[in-house]
Amino acid sequence: MTTVVVQMPMKSGWNSGICDCCQDMNSCCYAYWFFPCFTCTTTGEFGESTCLPLLDIFVCVPPVSLGMRVAVRHKYDIGGSICEDIMVTCCCMWCSWCQMSREIKARKQTVTVLTTHPMIQPIPMHSSF
Repeated sequence: MTTVVVQMPMKSGWNSGICDCCQDMNSCCYAYWFFPCFTCTTTGEFGESTCLPLLDIFVCVPPVSLGMRVAVRHKYDIGGSICEDIMVTCCCMWCSWCQMSREIKARKQTVTVLTTHPMIQPIPMHSSF
């Protein structure tokens, strides 16, 4: 009889904190001076439409920024809650976008390839006399 054990992976955290903009000064400056362009670039790097962030203009809780943050957390299995995402997105949208950008870049650099080779074990022959 074979027993299959399924282990759920633990949720990870963000690779950098919300205020760690100094870890990537190029992105930080890009976001500060050209924020709309930066958000479009970041969504493009994530694989979404580059025009999507432009829908956030003049909205109290920016739906695209919030949705993007939730999508990044979901795709990379990062712990957190929708309440945290709303607070971060509403209180510090620039920092949130910079953090997402750093996360996307970090995840694109760390690719793990696992190859497995199936092993066939011979069945022992039992002879009874």
